[in-house]
Amino acid sequence: MNFKTCILFTLSINILTIVTAQKTIPLYSGIMPNSRPCDSVGSSNSKGINGGVSIPVLFAYFPEKGDSSNTAVIICPGGGYAGLAMEHEGRELAMAYNKRGITAFVLKYRLPVNRACIENPETVALMDAQQAIKIVRENANTFKINPNKIGVMGFSAGGHLASTLGTHFSNSLIPNQENTILRPDFLVLAYPVISFTDSLCHKGSRTNMLGKNPSEEKIRLYSNEFQVTTQTPPTFLIHAADDKAVKVENSLEFFLALKKNNVPSEIHILQKGGHGFGLHNKPEPSNWLEEVFVWMKANHFLK
Repeated sequence: MNFKTCILFTLSINILTIVTAQKTIPLYSGIMPNSRPCDSVGSSNSKGINGGVSIPVLFAYFPEKGDSSNTAVIICPGGGYAGLAMEHEGRELAMAYNKRGITAFVLKYRLPVNRACIENPETVALMDAQQAIKIVRENANTFKINPNKIGVMGFSAGGHLASTLGTHFSNSLIPNQENTILRPDFLVLAYPVISFTDSLCHKGSRTNMLGKNPSEEKIRLYSNEFQVTTQTPPTFLIHAADDKAVKVENSLEFFLALKKNNVPSEIHILQKGGHGFGLHNKPEPSNWLEEVFVWMKANHFLK
């Protein structure tokens, strides 16, 4: 195992790099924006986190041999904005990307339910996602990736976060004196929460983020099918038709909005799978991530 010397990051983050292994990168140095002093850290086990995340971080995974495209993916696990499925919607995917020579980062983001630790629940997760892509893009040389080939993948509520990052990138919620581009270069959304409208929303995600009685203005703002433009990143969507937690129409409506705006996009609807199947869909066994790789090749994000 080869060790590199400590690297000074833009945010004055000193970390020890271990080649081909995981490393932990704090999102912020000093006082975090949108935070208040607290002791809440939530509970966790080997599969995920429930409740609060007081210190957001990126877990970085590096392939032994990188693909020549030098593409990277930031992964946002789901959990209804109340928890994070860090294993089957995080680490497992990062390892699968590594096998294809792709650098992966798993984002442990703050959750809006952890109200004791944050000032504004509505924006806290998006702030952390913007900060994550800012760090990855600004340190592209260190990570040996292409700063113009950074994608974001999201599952369930993490899919809402990823799609919000892909449709709200022009509104920087974080200090960004460098004017670093916060737009992902592509999106991969797995059974994503897209809409906060009454007919389509996953009510738990909406309530956890916006409260019990959000205004119509807020509902529309964070219903990302209404926020798609020609600048929305190319997108791959995967969803199961029998998903009873997050209706498949979430993905369908987002796909139709992408198509209307001539955004390169692809959608795969599985007959069975329910919700939260991660990499392994037991009712309808298929390696859907291979289809993602085919799509990435077609769009020049993988060789």
